[in-house]
Amino acid sequence: MLLLSAVSALFWYNEWVYHLPTPVPENYKPVSQGSIIKLNSLLEADHTKPLFLHFFNPDCPCSRFNITNFKSLVKRYGHKVKFVIVVMNNNLYSAKQIRDKFDLDLPVLFDASLATSCGVYSTPQAVLLDQDHVLYYRGNYNSSRYCTDEKTSYAKIALAGLFNNHEKIFFNQLALRAYGCRLPKCTGQ
Repeated sequence: MLLLSAVSALFWYNEWVYHLPTPVPENYKPVSQGSIIKLNSLLEADHTKPLFLHFFNPDCPCSRFNITNFKSLVKRYGHKVKFVIVVMNNNLYSAKQIRDKFDLDLPVLFDASLATSCGVYSTPQAVLLDQDHVLYYRGNYNSSRYCTDEKTSYAKIALAGLFNNHEKIFFNQLALRAYGCRLPKCTGQ
């Protein structure tokens, strides 16, 4: 009974910690929705589709919990949106290892400057830019740790809004305030 209580307490503690926002770094410079995002030369040239940047760290538990949700977005919108994985822990993995490990046939970048340009300071985070590279959405994928709550599937809602004549969507703080692993090391709360 004691062991079961300890496991339950640990589970609920981790859930509680997950719902605490990631502390905002001292030197953080916010980037407003509607800002034009300066991209690296590999991404800057393409204005044919909106761009979805998936800020990711394979060592971050929150990023791993989110991978199934991210794959479902790629499957649903991959023909309309260019998806790019931006890995925030570039010392341990190659692009091929990321693609193989998570079964994703997408471009993988190791460019931490994109996080600064987009106002990202934790993983996982979604950034959706329109065809002109204007920031349409930056935030969380879901309010649920395992990305299972359809009502708060924020990244999916943002994609639908962008394709619905650029409909302006107002998101709550759970969507816009970072939850997950800190940057640059992404070692957790």
